[in-house]
Amino acid sequence: MAPRTSYLKSFATALILCPTSFLLGLLFSQLPYDHALLWTSTPPTAATYETLAQHAQHLHRAAPIVPRVLHIVIFLGLSGFVLKLYRASESNTLFDGASLFLYMCAVVVYIVNVVKGLRVVSGGAYAVDGDGAGGGGGSTPKLSRADELRVLAASHTIIALVLLGVLGLQAGQWYAERKEALELRGLREKERGEREDGVAAGAAAGGSGGGGGSGGGGVGSAAAAAAASRRSSHAHGAHNGKKKV
Repeated sequence: MAPRTSYLKSFATALILCPTSFLLGLLFSQLPYDHALLWTSTPPTAATYETLAQHAQHLHRAAPIVPRVLHIVIFLGLSGFVLKLYRASESNTLFDGASLFLYMCAVVVYIVNVVKGLRVVSGGAYAVDGDGAGGGGGSTPKLSRADELRVLAASHTIIALVLLGVLGLQAGQWYAERKEALELRGLREKERGEREDGVAAGAAAGGSGGGGGSGGGGVGSAAAAAAASRRSSHAHGAHNGKKKV
């Protein structure tokens, strides 16, 4: 993987992990309010419902900068998925595709249940009867205040679980890529070691052959020197005989 591509992928992963963690933190801040509706066996009292309704109204009537920042964070997460899926590998397609699906599920739940529920609770336009059997008008809500608050709490839980799935898939992708990189590194080191062993064996074979050749050359040179010495001695003896004659 090229360094530039690796840096881009790391940046895109950060764009996914940071907004997802930020959104999980926001949902965790809602847990004290949702706990009274979903995670306790004690039935909520009228005062509890009133407190939860006031909290929801306060969220819906917050300054415009608050939802804008939230939507910017959501958009940053989506841009991270777009960057990672650009020229995606098989790993990106599997893990990031599934993560994007879960992320979009969280966005849909937020738009359909949370935004609508906050609007209804803030407006105070609940069902006609207190039990939640809504009226028949198209604009008349079909849920009571208690049911609307329960839907909000359940939606927060669903979004939190889905975002945890996104983090789990990203962690699984990191582990799979790390394991693959370690396996490739081991294969490269094994191949390099085999090449080095082959080069060393070839060098050793060449050295032994060269040593044998030089030894043979030395023996041949000694024999030639001995023959030359004998010829010289014969020539010297013949010369002395001619002098005597």
